[in-house]
Amino acid sequence: MALALEKHPCPACGAQAEWNPGKQKLVCPFCGTESPYQVPAAGGIEELDLVRALREMPDDLRGWQTERRTVQCRSCKAVSVFDPQHVGKRCEFCGSPELVDTVKGIYIPYWTFDAQVVCPWEADAGHYYYTTETYRDNKGQTQTRQVRHVRWEPASGTIEHFFDDEPIPGTQGVSHALLRQVEPFPTKELVPYDTSFLSGFVVEHYQVVLLDAAKASEDSMRQKLQELCAAQVPGDTYRNLEIHPTFSARTFKHILVPLWLLTYTYGARIFHVLVNGATGRMAGEYPKSFWKVFFLVVGIIILVLIVLLSQGNQ
Repeated sequence: MALALEKHPCPACGAQAEWNPGKQKLVCPFCGTESPYQVPAAGGIEELDLVRALREMPDDLRGWQTERRTVQCRSCKAVSVFDPQHVGKRCEFCGSPELVDTVKGIYIPYWTFDAQVVCPWEADAGHYYYTTETYRDNKGQTQTRQVRHVRWEPASGTIEHFFDDEPIPGTQGVSHALLRQVEPFPTKELVPYDTSFLSGFVVEHYQVVLLDAAKASEDSMRQKLQELCAAQVPGDTYRNLEIHPTFSARTFKHILVPLWLLTYTYGARIFHVLVNGATGRMAGEYPKSFWKVFFLVVGIIILVLIVLLSQGNQ
């Protein structure tokens, strides 16, 4: 993680101007002067061949290489580019007194992956049917009821699907579960890297290497294919679903996505609140009382028992 080092002076007072995503301009935090900036046109982002990149990657680049200019937070493990002026300040990711000043926004590294997939599948398709059953209730009276059964038969098919910009976080400083809640990021609006966009923001160095990110993306795609194939199984239910995907035209990109991050502590624990810097979607963590949760669970159990007992006495 590092503050942008390239200077973008305010034309009015000379202070460091900061990028304002909403206005798409550089804005001075001291005098408010807005500096027009020519934003590169969307598009022009190169998709890189994944198979070739993994095949040609040397062994010494298949894992995270800690350079002399990086520092890792002892608390949350977020990796930051070393800057002597920021040592002893607080880490933006966990609040520990480690690295950087208080800032308004951060950029998180992401990998995105594309793939064309042809996925044959087979399963047992279940079709419901009902029969009438006679029984005696708790008062000894004869009653009838409908009993559901399942007729199983083999089924198969093929799904063709294109995965476009499947996101894999490249960070370990922010909870991936929270990031999933604020996704997606509008990748169709990506522009080429420009240091002006980073002015006044904190940028985290990626910590998930390409090899691991590619494996995670394939796992994510397989899970989604499982759901897509399940939706194609005829009937009312299914079992023993097997999928056999073949991946082709696999490409990837390394991008930075904007977030607003609030870190606070409650007791000895650290909590995060995230806001998607492009869409405004929010997600957060908050302290949970053990006793409140305990009594809530007990109350639900008691309510369920009361309902079951009342049904049994009818």
